[in-house]
Amino acid sequence: MEARPRLLRFSSAVVVDGGGGGDDFSSLFSNLNTLLLSNPNPKPNPIRFPTFSSTSLRYAPRSTSRGPILKDLPSFERALIGAAAGAIAGAFTYVCLLPIDAVKTKLQTKGAANLYSNALDAAIYTLRTEGPLGFYRGVSAVLVGSATSSAIYFGTCELGKSVLGRLSSFPRILIPPTAGVMGNIVSSAIMVPKELITQRMQTGARGRSWEVLLRIIKKDGFLGLYAGYSATLLRNIPAGVLSYSSFEYLKAFVLSQTGQSHLEPAQSVCCGALAGAISASLTTPLDVVKTRLMTQAHGETGNKISVVVRQIMTEEGWIGFGRGIGPRVLHSACFAALGYCAFETARLAIHQYVQQRQAEEANALA
Repeated sequence: MEARPRLLRFSSAVVVDGGGGGDDFSSLFSNLNTLLLSNPNPKPNPIRFPTFSSTSLRYAPRSTSRGPILKDLPSFERALIGAAAGAIAGAFTYVCLLPIDAVKTKLQTKGAANLYSNALDAAIYTLRTEGPLGFYRGVSAVLVGSATSSAIYFGTCELGKSVLGRLSSFPRILIPPTAGVMGNIVSSAIMVPKELITQRMQTGARGRSWEVLLRIIKKDGFLGLYAGYSATLLRNIPAGVLSYSSFEYLKAFVLSQTGQSHLEPAQSVCCGALAGAISASLTTPLDVVKTRLMTQAHGETGNKISVVVRQIMTEEGWIGFGRGIGPRVLHSACFAALGYCAFETARLAIHQYVQQRQAEEANALA
């Protein structure tokens, strides 16, 4: 008898295990390829007043609109799909933009004003002294940490949007920012150690990621991995609210004009870039403080945010809080553009794959 793939159910979604793994992968890849090559709707529609759905903020759609994807799935399944798409998007985006992040980190470390005149100078110095690989120091920590933290972040955001959307008393316009806060608080527990190891390596720490990790634990204890945690939250929560909410609002507006159920890749890139630039430009001072806390020398890890703020003011004045703003805005705009595009595309591909498997199972049982 011919082997059939085993279908694993969780509520209304279906995941395939075993059997025709090659066909399943081809099906998923076909969905992803179709999404990337599809053309956006060329006909704009008149602006409509906003309404709201259980998914997030949404403008009133045309009668032909299919409605937001994932809207009818249970909260847990939406969170799982969001987490899977987030892991793919996070790993891809962080690795692509690591060189820009490396330059930004060098510009924001203590004493950088005496070493580099601008971002280009820092990039040339890194290339001359460390070679091209100098821009990718800590890449293994970035891969593991970013995939995990992004999965937790987007999974929590999707769960938050779904749960909050079912609360009739909760203001719909506050769903995106509230979901963004929830995602940042939870994901920062993974992201802070990842950023700490990466930035230590970017500023001269020798060895591999795991060796740097062990040295930090040996010198400063387990809590040493969370140096700058409070500053990270202080930066990430405003940045996350600004970026995630801006993207959701821009997404809602674009969908209202196209009547589609999802963004095309080019639309995701534009909305993401604008949202990332807005967020980064307004939160750079918080990022400078966070970077100083993470890159301080051993023995200074007990410094509080107020101490670091006074040091920056004393040594560099107000201009010190804007150091690295160019690379940061560029990095965040590119990061948000790539990240949201990858997330929206991966999420839709996974959703369509699940729907296709459901249809195939229904036909097999008919």
